Amino acid sequence: MLSIRLTRIGKKHHPEYRVIICEKARDPWGKALEILGHINPHTSPRKITLKADRIKYWIANGAQCTNTVWNMLIDEKVVEGEKRKSFKISKKRQAKIDEKNAKELEKKKELEEKAKAEAEAKKAEEKAKAEAEAEAKKAAEAEEKAKAEEKSQESDSEKKEESK
Repeated sequence: MLSIRLTRIGKKHHPEYRVIICEKARDPWGKALEILGHINPHTSPRKITLKADRIKYWIANGAQCTNTVWNMLIDEKVVEGEKRKSFKISKKRQAKIDEKNAKELEKKKELEEKAKAEAEAKKAEEKAKAEAEAEAKKAAEAEEKAKAEEKSQESDSEKKEESK
């Protein structure tokens, strides 16, 4: 199977890349069927020169692109489609990630339940406080009425004494 991929060229600590087509099993630094372009990532913006017609030709004839090359071709609008993930996670690592996410989800649920319980407790406390204030207000009103009645009785008794 043919593969369109990158091969590293350039100096030490200053890589440049070629986009090549070769057999998938063949060493990418070995002989390529064709050079399809160059990439210099050190320039700003990075310099990419591609032979779009040749790339389309090879893809039409069944060549597969690596994920990195595919995403780059989409960015350069040579091909259309969706980008691919450029990394793969092993089953063992994915299981660990899923386990970690499950623990985080459990903690989140516990925190939500705790917050909900605290909110309910706060509402109950506020309700009890409001009831206590209402009772205190009623008691104060009752005291005021009792004092008013007492005063009115005292004034009535004083009026009776004066009239006598």
